[in-house]
Amino acid sequence: MGVVKKMEGELMDSILKENEMGKLYLCATPIGNLEDITLRVLKVLKEVDLIAAEDTRNTRKLLNHYGINTPLVSYHEHNKKEIGEKLVDFLKRGKSVALVSDAGTPGISDPGADLVNEVIKDGIPVDILPGPSACISALAVSGLSTRRFVFEGFLPRHKKDREAFLENIKSDERTIVIYEAPHRLLDCLRSIFKVMGDRDVAVVRELTKLFQEVFRGKISEAIEKFEREKPRGEFTLVISGAEDGREKGLKNWEGLAVEEHLLLYMKAGKSKKEAIKLVARDRGIAKREVYDVSVELPCSKKD
Repeated sequence: MGVVKKMEGELMDSILKENEMGKLYLCATPIGNLEDITLRVLKVLKEVDLIAAEDTRNTRKLLNHYGINTPLVSYHEHNKKEIGEKLVDFLKRGKSVALVSDAGTPGISDPGADLVNEVIKDGIPVDILPGPSACISALAVSGLSTRRFVFEGFLPRHKKDREAFLENIKSDERTIVIYEAPHRLLDCLRSIFKVMGDRDVAVVRELTKLFQEVFRGKISEAIEKFEREKPRGEFTLVISGAEDGREKGLKNWEGLAVEEHLLLYMKAGKSKKEAIKLVARDRGIAKREVYDVSVELPCSKKD
């Protein structure tokens, strides 16, 4: 009789286990250096039933490095609806899933946020395993104020939309952190300069990787640097917040003649040579056109 009861108990436990919800683990992974991973993340990646990765190629390198053989499935922006539904069903059947992004913390500027929302709606538990984040790492190393900041992710791709977005946040006094791809970096910097003026910026490239670089200076100086050097790698920009007088003499030039535009910069302390570059950049015209107008203007003390 005791044996029968024991078997019945084990059967009931098995049925209950099958009906239990699984758990979604949000696992932060290295943004460059493969050693930047926690012991807890490694443990979970080994123990879960499935790993959902934004870029399976990157994740496979990480798993191979640590000898992890857990099954891997692709979950990204273009398949998130179809695969997301399957992952939710998988979790409902009591299975565990680790979600990892291309790099860093999942759910930050990637489709992981959509999966988290769907999982929460179904009452499935979610756990976070903290670790690397490009946003926080760049902010910490920027040298700019970390007391109050706002993360804006990727700016709109189209110039008109991007500049409209920047107009809406340019009066924000908090430090601003954004992500940008190398082929859009210069356009992004030019839009920031045009709308927000010549603010302090830290341009952080290839965080924790072999060619990590942090440029600190003015927006105009960053533009000049990356006009000379082709942008390579992934970028995080940290931009100083608005301050009284920061944009004085650097905005509302649209209705001015080229000569007046030049004088605006020169009154703000720029040399004539610098002013020519900046006016040409603002207006999207050749420096020669601006130079021809500048001939009659006196040189500044900086020339």
